[in-house]
Amino acid sequence: MPGEHVERFGEQVPFGRAAQPDELAPSYVFLAANQLSSYYTGEVMAALGGETTPG
Repeated sequence: MPGEHVERFGEQVPFGRAAQPDELAPSYVFLAANQLSSYYTGEVMAALGGETTPG
């Protein structure tokens, strides 16, 4: 990705910035831990940056 695109990545979402790894990591840990997520099926955890619906 060209440098000018990297600098502007995430500006189009309401939060105005890209997500940071520590904001996304808890979702991965939750899904990876069977004792936490074994009862969940077909869920979508969308990191939308302030949007209320995907798309």
